[in-house]
This record gives sequence, C-alpha cells and structure tokens, in this order.
Amino acid sequence: MDIDVDLIRRDLAQLVSYDSVGGSQAEAGVQRWAAATLQGLGLDVDLWPLDLETLRADPEYPGEEVDREEAWGCVGTWRPGGGAGPWAAEESATPALILNGHLDVVPSGEPEWWTGHDPFFLHEADGRWYGRGVCDMKGGVVAILAAVRAVGEQLTRPFAVHTVIGEEDGGIGTFATLRRGHTGEACLIAEPTDGRIVAANAGSLTFRLEIRGRSTHGSMAGRGLSALDLFERVHAALRALDERRNVSPPAPFGPRPWPISVGIVRAGDWASTVPDLLVAEGRYGVMPGESFDEATAIFERALAEIDESWLREHPVEVSWPGGRFAAGALPTGHAFGEQVAEAVMSTGADRPELVGAPYGSDLRQYAAMGIPTLQFGPGHIEQAHAVDEYVPIDEVVASARAYAALLLDRCG
Repeated sequence: MDIDVDLIRRDLAQLVSYDSVGGSQAEAGVQRWAAATLQGLGLDVDLWPLDLETLRADPEYPGEEVDREEAWGCVGTWRPGGGAGPWAAEESATPALILNGHLDVVPSGEPEWWTGHDPFFLHEADGRWYGRGVCDMKGGVVAILAAVRAVGEQLTRPFAVHTVIGEEDGGIGTFATLRRGHTGEACLIAEPTDGRIVAANAGSLTFRLEIRGRSTHGSMAGRGLSALDLFERVHAALRALDERRNVSPPAPFGPRPWPISVGIVRAGDWASTVPDLLVAEGRYGVMPGESFDEATAIFERALAEIDESWLREHPVEVSWPGGRFAAGALPTGHAFGEQVAEAVMSTGADRPELVGAPYGSDLRQYAAMGIPTLQFGPGHIEQAHAVDEYVPIDEVVASARAYAALLLDRCG
C-alpha cells in the first residue's frame, strides 16, 4: 500500500508547530487543524465546543490539572457512499473501528535545554523526527492520517477518527467525545508502545499531602519539629505501601505496574527557620478492579498507621486533586487482540507481545463503554515528555501500514 512519507512529514511539521499544551489557545487551534485535515480526506467532521461546565458537573468527570476556558472536540467519520446504502441503517452505521489520538502535549521546558533546535519546529536527523509531541503522540496521529489516505476509498464499512485534547491531564477530550455519542465496535489508540500492543493500563490518582510541624529559630532546632523530618517518616510509609501493592502483579503487567511516586516537595520560607509546613504532591497507581474509593482508603490508612506521636495528634492532610485515571483492559482472549497483532505482522514485523502498561490513558474510557480497545503506535514511552523528544521515522511509517491493514480487515 502507498504510504506517502513526504505527506507524513508535512502533517507532523504542521502539528508540532502548535504549542498545544493543555489549556492553551493552541490546544483549541490544533483541533481546528485536525478538523480541516479530516474534512480534506473526505470524512464527515463533527467539530464542536466542549460544554466544560456540564462536563465538570458530570459524576464521572475524569478531572483536569490545568485551567481551561475553551476546548474543542473533533471526530471524522468515513461512511462509504456518503451515508447511502445498507451501512446507513442504524446498526451498520456504527463505525467498525475507531482510531484515536490526542493532540495536547506537556510543556517543553526551557527551549535552550533542547539540542540545537526549537521544540516546536520539526527537526529531522539520523532517521528520527524531533520535537515536542512527536512521540506522545502526534507521530501516531499522522500515521493514522497516512493510513486513511492509503486505503480510505477502498472501504465498505464506516470508521471514525477521534482527535482529542486533555489526555495528559485527565482525559476530558475523550470523555466529551463519548458523551456526545461517538462510539464504535473497537478502538485502537496510537500511543507509543515500542512495537508491542498494550492491552491493559493501570490507573492513577494525584495526591497532595500537607504535613505540619512546629517552627522555631534555626539555632534552636531541637525545640521545634521540622515538617521535613516528619516527611521522612511519611515517605518511608509510602515506599512500604508501594512495595506491598506491587508484590505479585497479574498478567499482562510487568514489575511494579502501580507505583507510588512523589513529584513535588515544598517546605520552608526562611533559611534559618525550622519549617512547620511541607506540601508534597505525587502519583498513586491504581490496580485493575480497584475503585477510587478503595484505593484512596488504603493510601490514607497507611498514613494514619504511622507510629509517630506528633502525626497521631496532627494527622497528615490528604487531598486528591487533578486527573482520575481508572484502570482498563481488553477482555482476556478477545479477538481484537489477535486482529491487531495480524495487522502489525502484515508489515513484516515479528508477532507483537501483548503487555500491560503502568501509566493511564484514554483506553480505560473506551473500555468502560464496552468498546474493546488497544494501544499500538510509534515510539517508546520513555521519550514521552522528554527533552529532545523523538520518534523513529520508520516506526511512524510501519504504524501507518499497520493501521491501514487493520482498516482493510475491519472495514474493507
């Protein structure tokens, strides 16, 4: 099949030029680019402003970690014959396949940290494309577009392309897309998977801890109680909880699939004062089949059981801001796993391994709707969010071929 690398490069260069960090104007602008591009490929496009107030009031709202005043949804649907024919009946009008990709990115950090190029200008070197979002996951999105170009007119059943925002901070884009009624028989998400197929995701929550001590002058430190010293006890309890929860993870997960990590620690306001407040924020992995209430109760109980007299009288204050990523998985033995594996092998690749991933994604939102969902896409998760983020060009092309083969299999 004809995969046009020059058009892939053009699309990716345009996408990377959008500094589409969550909550920015570019996050809205990149969705308009996607809508125009999908329309140019002959798809019927639904481009709509998200009703943020209504979505945030929904009991299943997945949370956000950035401020948004504007956000857009975009779905392109291919219906052979423009909706005429037997596929226009209600049952057969459901897309046989959804291809999903998010267009929001994380901040790039300081531009001078990047090696000799602007993070929002596509740079090519040594068989790789560099730029913020090329791996996570604009490279996967342009592979989807290339697949649609290659085989779209050969298909006889409908399919859909969902481009979404907000994936990095909770998943409000996919949440809104599903709430609008855009569903399908199966879904493939073009996240970077390093040649493997991700069949299950762990979940995660963001925690915030406030630890209070007793301040005094630094020269009289023995008469105060440093919140930093108390945090050492708290952190030790979290490490012990991490170890207990990751003893025997089930297949298809590898070692330590739902870790606990502290990402931010703030304490003190003067060098010669014993700090009386420490605030720590981090990520808490959630197991498959574990509700958020169950997971948070286990976490909070572990802190309440710390054997320290001050903390018994002044308990750690725990809150749960930000995104809420539930775990999700393809049902064991589901035929969609073999179908995607066959599509990947049709490109000349070895049989891909089905694995579980320790990070959250929009997979769990489709799975919760009863839509069998997998992840397969170019790049390695280690490059996601990294300085000098890159994706191998040959992996983008191979992914496009695999998506095209899957489209032909399910919709041809």
